[in-house]
Amino acid sequence: MKDVLLLVGAGQIGMAIARRIGFNKKIIIGDKNLDNAKKIADIMYNAGFDVNYLEVDLADRISIKNYIQEAQKYGQIGMLINAAGVSPSQASIETILKVDLYGTAVLLEEVGKVIKPYGTGVTISSQSGHRMEALGSEIDEQLATTDCEDLLSLPVLQVENIKDNLHAYQLAKRCNVKRVMAEAVKWGKKKARINSISPGIIVTPLAIDEFNGKRGAFYKNMFAKAPAGRPGTADEVANVAELLMSEKGSFITGADFLVDGGATAAYFYGDLNK
Repeated sequence: MKDVLLLVGAGQIGMAIARRIGFNKKIIIGDKNLDNAKKIADIMYNAGFDVNYLEVDLADRISIKNYIQEAQKYGQIGMLINAAGVSPSQASIETILKVDLYGTAVLLEEVGKVIKPYGTGVTISSQSGHRMEALGSEIDEQLATTDCEDLLSLPVLQVENIKDNLHAYQLAKRCNVKRVMAEAVKWGKKKARINSISPGIIVTPLAIDEFNGKRGAFYKNMFAKAPAGRPGTADEVANVAELLMSEKGSFITGADFLVDGGATAAYFYGDLNK
């Protein structure tokens, strides 16, 4: 039996990564929208990959466990790519916290229970988590280590303490990075590794919609004033993921990699915050 690669989130970034590392593996695509999962599965199948797709709701622990159990029928879980999530312009504060924050925490925990020795994982976070002010060591530890089922009860994550959808998204992505650090310790007991990548503006169908929507000027200004002077591509994110999930990245775990063309640097020390 082949090792199983879990790809959660049927989008361009997840597919780009899977195409780099998915050869000779059984790829199980999970997405809440089965039509999206099928589209990505068809593209990969037609490119020669061994791929199936299943429904998974990242906001539901039972759904996540069922997805993992179904995937295990094909072999041992050797890799995880978590590229699922909702954006601040797509969803409510509650949904962002339930999917991007709670769902990611549960997925990392559940996969960590079954990942094979020397397995690897990467979760896609966001540059947004790097833009928020420091929360302090106490809140950081809460985000990193609180039991998943108690996470959304933390004071910092109560709706009355959250300014808007973007703030909720920033909190979720900050939590993702902290959960990866904590989970890396647990995964390490199996010699397995887990890291996160925080992309900036990446050209995808969703991003193109954003460029042409009401926040388009905001996004265009962001990448125009970044050192790279342009948005990124899914393959540029996959370049980093390929390193992290290969033997060349064997000494890297519990880390987060900012892949944003320097937009965060420009936010703090350039023209983006003026």
